[in-house]
Formats: sequence, C-alpha cells, structure tokens
Amino acid sequence: MRSPASLRADFVDHVVIPTRWEDVDHYGHVNNVSYYSYFDTAVNGWLIERTGTDIRGLDAIGIVAESSCTFLGSLDFPQVVQSWLRVDRLGTSSVTYAIGLFVDADERPRALGRFVHVYVDRITRRPVPIPELIRQVVGTLVIAGRDEAGRQEQA
Repeated sequence: MRSPASLRADFVDHVVIPTRWEDVDHYGHVNNVSYYSYFDTAVNGWLIERTGTDIRGLDAIGIVAESSCTFLGSLDFPQVVQSWLRVDRLGTSSVTYAIGLFVDADERPRALGRFVHVYVDRITRRPVPIPELIRQVVGTLVIAGRDEAGRQEQA
C-alpha cells in the first residue's frame, strides 16, 4: 500500500479556502463530504487563477474520474484551510493531483486527497489530450524525482 506524503514541504502551491458554517455536522466537525468540495475548489480554483481563463469554456474539460481522502485530523468552523497541491502524474489525457489540507502553521495535514482529472471533449465526452494551456500550468506542480505517492525516488 502506498503511504502518502505527509508534510507541507511535499507540496508545491496552495489555495486558501475558509470553512463555512454549513460544513460542520451534528458531531461538531467539518463533515467528510466537505473535504471533497475543498479538493474540487482547490484544483479548479488554482487552474482558473493560474491560466487566467475560465476553464469551463475550453473545448476539453477536466472531469473527476477518481477521488479519495485519508482523514488525519478534524477541521472546524471558523478555520482557514490551506489546500496545498502537487501533481503526482501528468499523462496524455489525465492529471493526478495530491492535495494536503493544512491549518495554521501545522506541518502535518488534517487530510490528504487524491484527485484525478481526465480531459474529455466538451461535446462527445470522449478522452482527449490535456489542453496545452492546462498542461503548462499543471507542469509547475510536478516535483521531479518523486513517485506517485510523493516519495523521493530511489536512485
């Protein structure tokens, strides 16, 4: 089994997302479904900001083909979540993101996510190559010399 990266230094860039009152459940912490919303917001918000374009208008769009979360600590309201990103795999038509949700100056995340975008034609929904605009900015999130679990590759 892969062990995910577990430190803030294992990521490249981040998006800040405040928790919302509605994120907190009856048990007094952010409900698990909200974590997936944070992942989606972090990746797509980052893409929009870095490309300077509304990615929803591209001929090829990224759809979520897979996502997962490892819960390591709780989040609450009000808190500001720092959603740190890196790319573990940049393929022809897909991107695998790793996302760490951090609070304050903590070096260890409250949650670790895996989020896979597959690019498809807007009309046919058939896989297509990642648009060059997306590939260029996403490439900045790739950490050379790391495997898909974010570990330093052995020489």
